[in-house]
Amino acid sequence: MKTLFLIILFLSLVFVGTPVCLAASSDHIGIVKSLAGDVVIVRSDKTIKAEPNMKLIKGDLVITGTDGKVGLIFEDDTVISMGSNSKILIENFIFQPSEKKLSFIAKFFKGTASILSGQIATLAPEMFCFETPLATVGIRGTHFLVKVNPD
Repeated sequence: MKTLFLIILFLSLVFVGTPVCLAASSDHIGIVKSLAGDVVIVRSDKTIKAEPNMKLIKGDLVITGTDGKVGLIFEDDTVISMGSNSKILIENFIFQPSEKKLSFIAKFFKGTASILSGQIATLAPEMFCFETPLATVGIRGTHFLVKVNPD
């Protein structure tokens, strides 16, 4: 047991210098599961090239380019698949079911997306909100597709 602790301590010290976009974060809300083409994440006014298994945090703006597509998986098992020329902001995400703190708010600005809602929509459907420029979609535990033209 002591050896395992020392190994974990050593590895944690080795990875202290890991870039913020790749480091494990206790406040992460999901991951970039898969991607192809040009996909970036805007975080704290910095643009980061997305990579598989990259951690997502609240406030991330995910943007796909003309040849980009990305699959996102959130801690509550919500899955969002975005096509090319798409843009989504993960405005809020709280998943603490034991404390009854649940919230998913995403703003979809343009492009195409397929959304498969997860546990938040099942446990508290009124707390799962997907906004577009012209409408707000209230989720009741389902799968839906969205297309938003930029103009």
